Formats: sequence, C-alpha cells, structure tokens
Amino acid sequence: MHDDPSDELELTAPLVPFFVMAGGRVLPRDSEYEHTTMITAQDHALAAVRTLAPEARAVMDLLADGYLSVAEVAAHTQLPLGIVRILLARMAEDGLIHVRNPVPHAERHDPALLTAVLHGLERIRTGA
Repeated sequence: MHDDPSDELELTAPLVPFFVMAGGRVLPRDSEYEHTTMITAQDHALAAVRTLAPEARAVMDLLADGYLSVAEVAAHTQLPLGIVRILLARMAEDGLIHVRNPVPHAERHDPALLTAVLHGLERIRTGA
C-alpha cells in the first residue's frame, strides 16, 4: 500500500514544524489550559522578547497590550491550539507570562446572594 516512500514523507511533513515549535515537548499536566484561560505578559518579560523564538515573540507581541484568552492567541497566531498551549506552558515556566485560570462554573454564583434573592421572591409572593 505504501510502496512509494514520498507518500509517507508527504503525510508527516506538515507536522515537523509544529514539533520544532514545541521543542519536542508535550503539554505538562499542570498546564492544561482551557480555551478561556486568560494570559498576559509579565511587565519584566518584554525586555526578553528579542531572545525568544519567532512564535513566542509573536505571542508576547499580542500579550503586550493586555489579557487574551488561549483561544484568541491561537486564532491570532494561526497556530494549532495544542501548540499554543505548549508554548504558553514553556513561557509560564520561564516567568514571561501571567496565567489567570477561569473561575470554575460551580463557584461563579454567590450562594448567599442566591439565598437572599430567593427569600425576597418568597416575601413578594406571600405579600409580607
């Protein structure tokens, strides 16, 4: 089926640049960023931009003005989300970016506020 060696090279060739961009690394378990994880550049990191790889430099240029989500970084750089996550994990290890994880859905609502609203609605309904 794969008698022609050029077929195999043609299928894997587009993956090689991504492997190089990621430095052959995989995403560490503690850096599994969600699409909505917010990222920004550390203040002191902007001086180190010249020493970074072109892809990391492009990410730092995007983050220089404020926060972007992981999905937005991937969209602006036109890199696959997995590669962006690996780049961001390496940049976080180097202290170049600040990562702000999204608030878990269960923690978004203040139980005391919801209870107060419920009691207020009950008073309205009973006319108290």
